[in-house]
Amino acid sequence: MSAPVTVLLTALAPIAWGTTYIVTSELLPPEHPLFAALLRALPAGLLALAIGRALPRGVWWARAALLGALNIGAFFPLLFLAAERLPGGVAAAVGGAQPVIVVLLSAVVLRTPVRPRPLAIGAAGAVGVALVVLGPSAALDPIGVAAAIGGTASMALGLVLTKRWGRPEGVGAISYAGWQLTAGGLVLLPAVLAVEGVPARIDGAAVAGYVWLATAGGIVAYTLWFRGIQRLPAFAAGLLGLLSPVVATLIGVAVLGETFTPVQAAGIALALGALIIGQVPARRAQVVGGA
Repeated sequence: MSAPVTVLLTALAPIAWGTTYIVTSELLPPEHPLFAALLRALPAGLLALAIGRALPRGVWWARAALLGALNIGAFFPLLFLAAERLPGGVAAAVGGAQPVIVVLLSAVVLRTPVRPRPLAIGAAGAVGVALVVLGPSAALDPIGVAAAIGGTASMALGLVLTKRWGRPEGVGAISYAGWQLTAGGLVLLPAVLAVEGVPARIDGAAVAGYVWLATAGGIVAYTLWFRGIQRLPAFAAGLLGLLSPVVATLIGVAVLGETFTPVQAAGIALALGALIIGQVPARRAQVVGGA
């Protein structure tokens, strides 16, 4: 499959994740973010396992557990802790630094040289996201900032390790996603039982929201995401994550009537420009190398 098609399909994952804010705020019971994360991960993971009919073997039990913990089980609680203690814009702005973190982690894990161009593109993308989501009332809480950085680093490390280890031969993308979703869900389950429990009331709107998170935001998005990571350079894949806060902002404007400023427009242009420029090396590498 050509690189542009791979990029577009992989981009559908962060686009789907960009709908999480409006689904959570408009459809789901309040004060149960970990329960929402659990239903986003565990049912989707079990369904993917049933469809793919492939379980890990040997060292892949440990690898799947670690990747699931990094990409889902640790990322979600840290993300929600950051959202609880920080304005949403601050948490999203910290998340915009993920491409830069991916570059630095790739140097350690993948032995990829740190070059000025990816760092500059990643920094431009982070600035673009900050312009989109940060407001004049943004406040900093040390614990919230630490959680946001930890969550961003957790997913970035999961991305880099996914790139390093690849996918076992003969295992499809949906099974691979199922391993990680299930592992992440099992990490979340004790936290949900100990901290939140089950919402007292789940209405039809909430059921629709949970189904959306588990399907579009869960099994479909993560299958496309993990499949794309295998085919794209780690940095190019990391840049696609910038789409999530951009999409969330655009949905807020279109659906919730939120104000859209010229500064936000400039931020979206900068973030999307960095994202597009960052894909150019991936396309050239595939054309030249046929990988």
